[in-house]
Amino acid sequence: MNLRKLAAAVVLALGGAMLAATPAHAANIAVNPGFENGLTGWTCTQSSGAEAITSPVHAGTRALQATPAGSDTARCGQTVAVKPSSAYTLSAWVRGGYVFLGATGTGGTDPSTWTSSPSAYTRLSTSFTTGPSTTSVTIHVNGWYGQGAYQADDVVLDGAPGQGQPPATPTGLTGTGNATVASLSWAASPGATGYTVYRNGAKVGTTTGTTFSETPGTGTHAYQVSATNAAGESARSATVSVTVGTDQPQPPPVPSGLTATVNGATVSLRWNASTGATGYTVYRDGTRIGTPTATSHTDTPGAGTHVYRVGAVNAAGESARSGEVSATVTGTQPGGLPKRVMVGYLHASFANGSGYIRMADVPNEWDVINLSFGEPTSVTSGDIRFTQCPVAECPNVESEAEFIAGIRAKQALGKKVLISIGGQNGQVQLATTAARDAFVRSVSAIIDKYGLDGLDIDFEGHSLYLDAGDTNLSAPTTPVIVNLISALRTLKARYGSRFVLTMAPETFFVQLGHQFYGPGPNGSADRRAASYLPVIHALRADLTLLHVQDYNSGPIVGLDGQYHTMGTHDFHVAMTDMLLAGFPIAGNPNNVFPALRQEQVAIGLPAAAFAGNGFTTVAEVQKAFDCLAKGTNCGSYRPRGVYPNLRGLMSWSINWDRYNAFEFSRSHRAYLNALG
Repeated sequence: MNLRKLAAAVVLALGGAMLAATPAHAANIAVNPGFENGLTGWTCTQSSGAEAITSPVHAGTRALQATPAGSDTARCGQTVAVKPSSAYTLSAWVRGGYVFLGATGTGGTDPSTWTSSPSAYTRLSTSFTTGPSTTSVTIHVNGWYGQGAYQADDVVLDGAPGQGQPPATPTGLTGTGNATVASLSWAASPGATGYTVYRNGAKVGTTTGTTFSETPGTGTHAYQVSATNAAGESARSATVSVTVGTDQPQPPPVPSGLTATVNGATVSLRWNASTGATGYTVYRDGTRIGTPTATSHTDTPGAGTHVYRVGAVNAAGESARSGEVSATVTGTQPGGLPKRVMVGYLHASFANGSGYIRMADVPNEWDVINLSFGEPTSVTSGDIRFTQCPVAECPNVESEAEFIAGIRAKQALGKKVLISIGGQNGQVQLATTAARDAFVRSVSAIIDKYGLDGLDIDFEGHSLYLDAGDTNLSAPTTPVIVNLISALRTLKARYGSRFVLTMAPETFFVQLGHQFYGPGPNGSADRRAASYLPVIHALRADLTLLHVQDYNSGPIVGLDGQYHTMGTHDFHVAMTDMLLAGFPIAGNPNNVFPALRQEQVAIGLPAAAFAGNGFTTVAEVQKAFDCLAKGTNCGSYRPRGVYPNLRGLMSWSINWDRYNAFEFSRSHRAYLNALG
């Protein structure tokens, strides 16, 4: 829980620092800069295998991919006319192990820059000034010896065009259509005297302005524009589609006949099919919770009265939402816990410099006490063991009988005591069914021996990962994922509805899924990225609490598309909002992690500055909770909704809190009690 995943945090932080905004350009004088026209204008080394690919791309529909082989670094370049004694900026978006960008023949110091970014596009930029007699330069991009394929896209040579240079490729092409007319507009290209318009690959007109209209007939048409002058014609622009006529696609009609049936803790929704719909979006209390393709959906919303609506979806968009139906679910809060909870980790098997606390001495501010940690006999055994802290490390440790008596005393006060499995040093890989069964057997033995209320999963390091091709959130195939889900379901079934199940993943394993999911389409990303998501999704009906560790984290992109950095009010709001609003996985709107119930979510925090990176002051934490639960005290990030049933706070740890004079537990317990 403390001071771990720092390497991942550094990588993410560097990645966030590199993703700078692209500056405005005076003129891009590179030909075919986005490779939309294949390799036109570019010359690549013979054994590079260079090609224009459709994925992954930075923008548009194509990008360059080339692969170093032997002594060939897979260089691709083009010669561009320039003006003497003039300043130029060269940039490109690149992706790969080692990717270089540079220029030769500048008449001065030839620039070169490089980066290593195997899992995401990063912008490289350099500059140079041409010599007094320089009229052309060669710009290039290449990989490095022994490395895999690299990608490059959106190359920009920003500066004045040289003599005899065709104008820059037009940018900003947009199009609209009505019943009969297609209308286009685009940004002016420096040096252009005219433009040529193409429809579906064929030339259909020329103009000296930056707009064009025609009556192409009913249908959807693909348009491109090129710029011309006396020296020739630029590459064609990116393609824009324009639909003309009465066959323009429309969103489906609003779903009708929505009904809700309550059976225990489950709400079953049904509605009538909408003509032309390819799917539906289900909303609970204004928040999207599911995207079924059928005309039914099952939800476990927790106790209370909930309002549901449904929208119909197709390629043209989403309909207006249906009429409301209400469903009331009765019963206690999951796990028999209070409305607002404080979860703390107790150093039960070690001291960690913060001092040992006997079970009987754990302050009453804590509602859930996680015994840290149960650890495996080996990474792949699945055999979990828990032992109390040795006397040599913890001189004041109580006897086993006193320890168990302390647990019973806390339970008598309504507290829940769980065994937490994993932690920083306890990696657990259930790669086989034998390991799965050993996990169930050994965890059950610990729960039974100490009379515990449930289980906390704190798998870190390389415990969880996704195999290549494992992209279906609802039907994972990676053995360590499948076996963990099966083991937890078995334990839940064995101990019944009062069994408390919690999870404490790091942001790397959850919210990073908004950008990356497993190894990615070409296998170059970290396969651990967002690997908790299928486990959380599969267990969402049985999960009591998810308290993601909002610390020891690199910058994470929120639903606003911006990077958020730990230790701030906005970080906690943005990270929690993703869990309560849901988010598209790896940016794919057709693959969504649905929202969790509000009472399932708590915010994970270090109890003090020395307990972990990303400490947030009491005042900032409570501002974040105000923003999420009441819609007040928000900073620059505004959550997608107000979440009055947000459950509470988790902290690493009870021991570090005492070391810090109980600031965390006493301040936040009073705040949560007042919140109601």
